[in-house]
Amino acid sequence: MHLLVGLGNPGKKYQAHRHNVGFMAVDAIASRHNLSPYRSKFNAQWVEGTIDGERVILLKPQTFMNDSGTSVGAAAKFFKLAPSDITVLYDELDLAPGKIKVKTGGGNGGHNGIRSMEAHLGKDFHRVRIGIGHPGHKDRVHNHVLSDFAKADNVWLAPLLDAIGENAGLLASGQASSFMNKIALAVNGDAPKAKAEKPVPKKQSPKLQSHVHQARTAKITKLPETGPMANMLKKLFGKGE
Repeated sequence: MHLLVGLGNPGKKYQAHRHNVGFMAVDAIASRHNLSPYRSKFNAQWVEGTIDGERVILLKPQTFMNDSGTSVGAAAKFFKLAPSDITVLYDELDLAPGKIKVKTGGGNGGHNGIRSMEAHLGKDFHRVRIGIGHPGHKDRVHNHVLSDFAKADNVWLAPLLDAIGENAGLLASGQASSFMNKIALAVNGDAPKAKAEKPVPKKQSPKLQSHVHQARTAKITKLPETGPMANMLKKLFGKGE
């Protein structure tokens, strides 16, 4: 069993905040895999199901961000899960909007939800950092994370959430690198081809760039304006202009 946790703040007033992108990601997973409605337990909304043959629990703590660890810790204890059985999805200021990085352990980067989880679980759980961008100055951080995504953000946010929902089974089965690669391809389009120092033989295909280089250099060209996540986001933000 694998526990997939989305971090955010409960309540309608917070649902479109950048700080709640972890909740949005877990909702995208539940929607994509037709999991049953959430139930209430562990001071959280949670649902159990199977994704690509992997048994999973989706969890959205309702304790508010700063105390997320109490909810996740209670669920981990009930299901007898180790930190290695837990993946948390959350917002990351130090990544450009739409970029994702997956890691195990490490620091909390000042994120209060992660700090709370570390207090209850230790550091050795998996982390999916979802880039929301930095406002440019530390004095603007608070308002940035606790403000709604702009309507213009939907151009990358909808395909990103769709891709997370589609590929969540890779997280549950411990295939972090494959997950990151799938997300980069979905958000940025086809992977760019590396420049060859010598002419490439006619029957030989150039190697694809790594997902890391891809995530740094690829640009969004044309992204869908419709789909499950686009529709969900329209409900959050209202009709696009």
